[in-house]
Amino acid sequence: MDKEISAIDTAFLLKNNTNTTILDVREESELSICRIECALHIPMAEVPDRYEKLPRDAPLIVFCHHGIRSHKVVEYLKARGFENAINLTGGIHAWANEVDAEMPRY
Repeated sequence: MDKEISAIDTAFLLKNNTNTTILDVREESELSICRIECALHIPMAEVPDRYEKLPRDAPLIVFCHHGIRSHKVVEYLKARGFENAINLTGGIHAWANEVDAEMPRY
């Protein structure tokens, strides 16, 4: 079973572990609505061409809108040896509800 992490636990990790990478796999059009400023952005369709540059030695938290696409990306990464890949449960929607109440929702 894939690892999952809550939005609150992700925020804690980002604040306290400078090695954590958060990867946004949403489309560019979604970024114009809302974003997590420190996130690395690689749209899901581009992950197969760009995954080798992702860190393998620190937490890699992947998110999308609700967590479906990011779950697939985590599975893809795990199949390629990324034991550090973790899905953000509920995606940026959960982040807006649990961490950043000012964030626009869609």
